[in-house]
Amino acid sequence: QVQFVESGGGSVPFGGSLRLSCAASGVAFSDFAMGWYRQAPGNQRELVATIDKRGRTNYVDSVKGRFTISRDNAKNMLYLEMNSLKPEDAAVYYCSGDLNLARFYTVKPPQYWGEGTLVTVSS
Repeated sequence: QVQFVESGGGSVPFGGSLRLSCAASGVAFSDFAMGWYRQAPGNQRELVATIDKRGRTNYVDSVKGRFTISRDNAKNMLYLEMNSLKPEDAAVYYCSGDLNLARFYTVKPPQYWGEGTLVTVSS
């Protein structure tokens, strides 16, 4: 059974930091491209960052320099380090995985998803 379980969300003040984690099971994690999405109320889901199986990363412009995506293949873990948080970063954050990195950039979404973890930022 495939499971992606996010953790680490919470409430932080403007300028604060959080580290999100995603524990993957039931998949050959090291073969997967992974990503973090977010969705705020009333907004469309937004791709925040991706990391391919070789560790190459990509970010949406709004988080460049503030967020860092990383993975630990030995532990089947994905992370998102978030610094200098702003109210507009508040959302439910989802981890997602697919064997094909291109799925993060096409209409058809990645195959596997977690349930999400909530991040709130107070101004």
